[in-house]
This record gives sequence, C-alpha cells and structure tokens, in this order.
Amino acid sequence: MNNPIQLETKLLSSLTKVFADETPTEQAFTSASALFGETYSFQVAYTSDTLLKNINANIDSSLADRILIRSVGLVPSEMPCFKDPDDNVLRTTPGLYPDPLYELNQQSISALPQQWRSIWVSVELDESVSEGPHSIQISFQSAEGETLAVSDIFQLTVIPATLPPQQLIHTEWLHVDCIATQYGVEVFSEAHWTLLERYVDSMVKHGMNMILTPLFTPPLDTLIGGERPTVQLVQVDVQGDSYKFGFDQLTRWVTMCRKLDVKYFEFSHLFTQWGAKCAPKIIGTVHGEEKKLFGWETDASSEAYRSFLDQFLPSLDRYLKENGLDQQSWFHISDEPDLSQLKSYQAASQIVRKHLADYPIMDALSDLAMYERGLVQRPIPGNNHIEPFLEHGVPDLWTYYCCAQHQEVSNRFFNMPSSRNRVIGLQLYKFGLKGFLHWGFNFWYSQYSIDQKLDPYRSTDAKLGFPSGDSYLVYPGEEGPVESIRLEVLYEAMQDLRALELLEQKIGKEQTLKLLEEGLTEPLTFSVYPKGSGEWLLATRERINQALASHYA
Repeated sequence: MNNPIQLETKLLSSLTKVFADETPTEQAFTSASALFGETYSFQVAYTSDTLLKNINANIDSSLADRILIRSVGLVPSEMPCFKDPDDNVLRTTPGLYPDPLYELNQQSISALPQQWRSIWVSVELDESVSEGPHSIQISFQSAEGETLAVSDIFQLTVIPATLPPQQLIHTEWLHVDCIATQYGVEVFSEAHWTLLERYVDSMVKHGMNMILTPLFTPPLDTLIGGERPTVQLVQVDVQGDSYKFGFDQLTRWVTMCRKLDVKYFEFSHLFTQWGAKCAPKIIGTVHGEEKKLFGWETDASSEAYRSFLDQFLPSLDRYLKENGLDQQSWFHISDEPDLSQLKSYQAASQIVRKHLADYPIMDALSDLAMYERGLVQRPIPGNNHIEPFLEHGVPDLWTYYCCAQHQEVSNRFFNMPSSRNRVIGLQLYKFGLKGFLHWGFNFWYSQYSIDQKLDPYRSTDAKLGFPSGDSYLVYPGEEGPVESIRLEVLYEAMQDLRALELLEQKIGKEQTLKLLEEGLTEPLTFSVYPKGSGEWLLATRERINQALASHYA
C-alpha cells in the first residue's frame, strides 16, 4: 500500500518571509481584524515530502469573491547587503529570496520535497462586506482533484470603520524608459501607453498618489556622458533663438493619470543629478529634423540653457494653470546635491525659482546646512539623517530612503524582515511627515543605466549596484506588473498610517501616540523601534483596531 502524500500547511502573517530552505519558526497566525477600505493579507506556508505540481487552491469563505491568491516566487540575490549590515536582517548570504507574487495563471502552485513555499492571500474589504468575523480556509488539491491538505481556519474580523483617504503624498519613481526597453516597444507607442496605464494603476492601488512625470528624459542614475532612452513628453520646436512648445503628449499623460486617480504630478529634474552641473537630455526639432539640443555637454548655467528655461518655464506655467494643474504640481532641481556642489546648485535654484516661485520645489537632500541657506524650499532628508530636520522644526517635512539607508532605519531589501519595511507607516504618523519618496518603483537597468538589457528576475541588484530590493518593487510580467511582497507590505504601512489618523480623529494625537507606544521601553524614532519578527507591529495594529472598534460599536 502506498504511503499517503504528506502536505503540511501553516498559517503565517504577511510579515514572515518563507525561505525554501528554512522551516518557519513563527507561531501560527490564525486571526486578525481589518477595516473597511483595507486590503488584508496573510500567508499559507506549505511543504511536502514529494514533488507535487499544478496544485489548485480553493477558498472556503463568505469573502471568497474578494480574495486573491498568489504564489510567492523565489528570485536570486547575489548581493543581499553591503559589507556592514546591522543585526536586523534575516540573512546576509547570497541565494534565493521570496519576493514576486505570481497570479496563478502566471505560475502555478508547486511543492518540492523538503522545501517550504507559501501562497499569499489578499482580502479586499469595502462597506458591502458584513461586519464581524469571517472564516477563511484554503484547501489544496492535486490536478486530479485529490485533496492534499486543508489549512487551519483564519478568522478575519471586519470592524465597521472606514479607512480615511490617504493624506500622505507618496511617490515611487516610475521609470518609463525601463518599461519600453523591457517589453521591446517604442516609447509612447500605443503598446507603451497600454503598459504604462497598467503600471500606474498598480501604483495608485498601493498608495502612490504622486507620479514622476518626464517632461524631458529624467537625468537620474545615468553615467556621466551616458544616455538613457529618450522619454520626453514635451515637444520642442526650435525657431531661430526662440522655442515653441507642444504639450499634447503631456496632456495624454495627465489624462491617463487623472483617470487612475493620481493626485499630484512631480516634474522631472531640470538639471543633472549630484549637483546640477549640466542640463538634462532635451530633444528638439530643427528645420524638420530631431536633434539633441542639450545634455551632458551643456553647462547648467550656460546662456543657451538659461534662455531655454526662460522660455519654457513660463510656457509650462501657463499650461498648468489653464489645465487646473497648478495646485497639484511639484518640481525638482537636482537629485541629492551636497555642500561641495553648493555653487552649481545655487545657480540652478535661482534660475528655476525666478519662474516657479509659486510652486513647491523639492529635492532629496540630507544636509541641513543647504536648507538653512535657503537653497531648497522642500528638503527631503533620508530617514537616517532626518533628526536634525525634525529638531529644527522644518515645516511640511518629507523623508526618503534608498541603498544608503541600510543601518538601523526602515528599508525594504530582500534580506530585511518585512516588519522593517512596514514600520515606516508608524514613524511617518508619529512625526507628522507630509510625504515619502523612493527612487525605484521599476528601475530595471544596471547602476548608472550602463546595461539596459537586464533581466530583473536574474539580476536583482542592478548588476551589483544596490542591495537586492532597492531598485524596484515590481517585476515585468507578460502584460503588466508582477507585484511583490515588499510592495504589499509597504501598502500595509500606508494603511497603518491611515488607521492611526482615523483614531486621532476620535481621541486626539496625544492619546493615539500613547496607544501606539504602549509597552515600549523607549519612544519610537526612525532608528529606534522593536526589531525582529513583527509580532509587536501586528499587536500594535490590533490595539489600534480595537480602539477604533470601541468607537464604532
């Protein structure tokens, strides 16, 4: 008689990363609560003593029509971290890491002998769902219909309170050229527009309400003297010493973004990265022929580029006002300048502010001295450099992180626990920050954009440029984005923030913070927070929910 197939399952929270070669040690996670307007996620981990392919997952729940099941995929990381990681990481070794979330028609559920895998269960809740407890149970069946395992019951209690709209401005930079390159489509062709809409839709559904808009090809992460593909929404016609500007493509972009509920537009940097020394690549039509008008060879303070901006910026200002965009538009000068680049940044700032004084101008900047000199209207310090800005009382403060923020603070590398990704929501709330920025929603090139033919499923570290997980949150699927664990957990952080804001409406900020920090030995900061598995974070969110429940009973 054959031995019965053994498929073992375990319910886990969204904050556990299930590695193929490691038995999950967390306690089973079997119940939680959520609010209307929330997407709630948990996992069912599983392992088998034999190879099983094409497993079907069936949902037994009154919420079945609101549940999406995805298979958690594995991708390689050659460089999971820099040489000096802190202790709040899961591992530092190269290998396979759980990250992409495949819909079941993209990658079926399979079990491999003595390996652990998981499925990701997302529940979308709105006010048509009945309040109170709902049980969710997942059964696994073979392709032949044999039941292989039935998970324990997960109980999700719906609290009849609705998450308020997100107030935080959240931008993750969309790299339009990477999409065109990856899919082999012409920039701003119909095929490209179709793909762009799917990627922007994913962004908005995950709490990103501002979009990087390429007036001209964004001068970001480009080797000095190198080029990225041209992605320019503004038509430029050269007429002697004058320019005529066409905004048809920009109008199409704005129309698409508004349809998808994008709230704010941040326009691409008007000067090159790291000090504003040069002009970005700008293409124009001269006597009927397309030519490069400006680029690395153009000094930022040259008479020619000054003349261009003196004509372009007033024209853009008129366009924004005529189209009701002036209250939703933000500008950049140059990304990540420092004090050694003071002179060039100051000159660039003066050119721009002459025409755009009524608009918010923001840049990633971690040196308070540059702000104190009045050079940056809206500084965005890294979350590891934010304390002096907080102490200084800088108004309307934002923060960001990238690969440099790898010690102590929140971030989202593959090798970091998901709790380190999610805690940012609580920190943003406590310190009343107005915005959060990250440079990589889908940067699929190598560092400095040298290799533009990268396979993001193979090289997850931008060819050893950044620790895996820094440069993108989504993968290219056949017809649009394949989302990731890190994207979903980051959205959970945004939901935590909104839940706290809802509670503040009921009990005030002081009492909300007291509840948030209950049981902590030290107050929450950007570098001080409970490290590890995420149990504290889950318990904290549950306290918030129960406090809300008492006001909506």
